[in-house]
Amino acid sequence: MEYNLADLFESIVDAVPDREALVYVDHPGSGAERRLGYAELDRAANRLAHHLKDSGIRPGDHVGLHLYNGVEYLQTLYACLKIRAVPVNVNYRYVAEELAYLYRDADLAALVFDAEFTGRVAAAAPEAPRLRHLVRVGTPPPEAREPALPVVPFTEAEAAGSPGRGFGPRSADDRIIIYTGGTTGMPKGVVWRHEDLFFSGTGGGAPTGEPVTRPEELAERAAASGEGLVFFPTPPLMHGTSTLTALIGFHFGQKVVLHRKFVPEEVLRTIERERVTSVSLVGDAMLRPLTDALGGPLKGTDCSSLFAVSSSGAILSETVRAQFTALLPQAMLLNNFGSSESGFNGTATADAGPDTGFRLHVNGRTAVVDPVTHAPVPPGEPGRLAQRGHVPLGYYNDPAKTAETFFEADGERWVLLGDMATVDEDGVVTVLGRGSQCINSGGEKIYPEEVEQALKAHPDVYDALVAGVPDDRWGNRVAAVLQLRPGAGPVDLATVQAHCRTRLAGYKIPRTVVLTDRIQRSPSGKADYRWAKRVAAEG
Repeated sequence: MEYNLADLFESIVDAVPDREALVYVDHPGSGAERRLGYAELDRAANRLAHHLKDSGIRPGDHVGLHLYNGVEYLQTLYACLKIRAVPVNVNYRYVAEELAYLYRDADLAALVFDAEFTGRVAAAAPEAPRLRHLVRVGTPPPEAREPALPVVPFTEAEAAGSPGRGFGPRSADDRIIIYTGGTTGMPKGVVWRHEDLFFSGTGGGAPTGEPVTRPEELAERAAASGEGLVFFPTPPLMHGTSTLTALIGFHFGQKVVLHRKFVPEEVLRTIERERVTSVSLVGDAMLRPLTDALGGPLKGTDCSSLFAVSSSGAILSETVRAQFTALLPQAMLLNNFGSSESGFNGTATADAGPDTGFRLHVNGRTAVVDPVTHAPVPPGEPGRLAQRGHVPLGYYNDPAKTAETFFEADGERWVLLGDMATVDEDGVVTVLGRGSQCINSGGEKIYPEEVEQALKAHPDVYDALVAGVPDDRWGNRVAAVLQLRPGAGPVDLATVQAHCRTRLAGYKIPRTVVLTDRIQRSPSGKADYRWAKRVAAEG
């Protein structure tokens, strides 16, 4: 047995077949739900795996998952892994042109998609010459244009496949691709080996403890641990952070809870009903509405089972963290840092905030290096975050970007991340922000995340994004796009600047403020800086 994600899952199934594995709520509030034990989930994945194999999908073929959260997503993921096909996540917010690019760039051979996306699939599929097999979940809208390729209903595909295993041997070198980006450029496919993703993305079976030292140990630990942990990934599974949370739950042999979409009030009701112990989310865009609901219409909801809330992919502001902690003091709030290219890097320090910066305790595989020489930078000097060891193989279909991002040093493979940072004498890292979003104003470098933290500390600001807009004198100036709280008092440029002067150097203070009804983010809560830049420029 190797560190192969399908082998590891099957070993867990064999160790705890009757434990509850997955609880899925289709439409929050409707009461419609599905519950599957580990053996049931395994049989469901086997059925789809045999269908894909019988339909000509071979080891190494790429299969797109164009799906909302649901049993079918995880069932398809494991079906691919079982037959050594390569699962590829698809952002369901993409329009036909973006989908055509991803389908083509990823060389998809098959696609499993939700019926709501039928029209977009029909428009994009002809641009993907290798795409030859379509499986659809649900019934499409009557007005939807049908794809030219034949479409197999998911229920028929599932019914046709054998529930048994009977698959060939697998390898730790099998692949999984996580597509990332799309808010700052065209999406990129990050190619992971199973073994590397197991250790970097899921902590080697123990994200907060000692990783396993042999594959068989994972199931042994799960069998010995008993039940009681309940993992609730609330972002879309199409984003790596949510899928990895689900895998972590399965690697512990515990229960995973899913909602089709994020509805804050229903998330709280599910935490109470299922006795959820761990929730994962992305930034203020998800934690703030949860906090508002818990302090407002759902005040008194029993969340006493909750002992950990982790955020990854977007920084939690000091203000929202304080509000949440006041409501649920027993729950640890983990402001984690990671990426599709690195997995997990570290967790924010207790004092991380607008005044001190986003400070991290990083793992032993993470460093701050010179982006050109790749040598570690001295304390206090800016550099790029990098990670060594279990890192991806590169970007799919992009050798130039791979050569720019991945390198070898001292016999180890490294990935150079997009975040600028400094490190102090004690090894604590301060993340400055994405280099691609850095604003150059009169020669001074300004990172949007730092300004956004200060803006969110204002009591009337619900959400904020910061971008640079052209300026005749300075080249670029700082512009803030703000979403105010309901019932907020008048907020103008002078108010914002007065607030920021107590927290930021003068050159970082916004020179333009644009108010909007809603900040646009990805479904997982990640910032859409292209949108912010456009709105700021127009405003």
